[in-house]
Amino acid sequence: MVGIRKSASAGFAGRSSKMLKLTKKADYALMAMKHLADHAHEGTRSASAKDVAESFGIPPEALAKILQRLVKAGLLQSQHGTNGGYRLARAAHTISAFEVIQAIDGPLFITSCVTVRGECGQSHRCNIREPLRKVNESIEAVLKRIKISHMREEPETAETAATKPSELFTII
Repeated sequence: MVGIRKSASAGFAGRSSKMLKLTKKADYALMAMKHLADHAHEGTRSASAKDVAESFGIPPEALAKILQRLVKAGLLQSQHGTNGGYRLARAAHTISAFEVIQAIDGPLFITSCVTVRGECGQSHRCNIREPLRKVNESIEAVLKRIKISHMREEPETAETAATKPSELFTII
């Protein structure tokens, strides 16, 4: 149900900080989709689960299950046989990061009050429900704008680092 989870990680000067981060399965799914998009661009129509797993050091059994979920969601096509493997079901520029994450983890909610049911133990006295709903919508909108074809590693400059937070979302 959750595509983003809170995680503790080492922060500045050894302090522990909390952050939102994708599940490992969602990470693997996005990595595999980008890999398959790159292969399609290079003319290779498909790649085996084993090849993708070896390319990224992903446990093959875990990746096989992830790829099957992506097939079920209509994001990948699988072909059996000697020249078989997986390939994108649509062009990479039409597949969003949001679709991939949702196919793996289900609906994306940062808090329980933003769920479809929309209730938690504090619902009747909560004073931050609306701002959190806006944050959730903003994260969803950003993930919908990010296409598999746009995912690439770019060296970060001081200029791009300074503009990144404002590009992600604005809380109103």
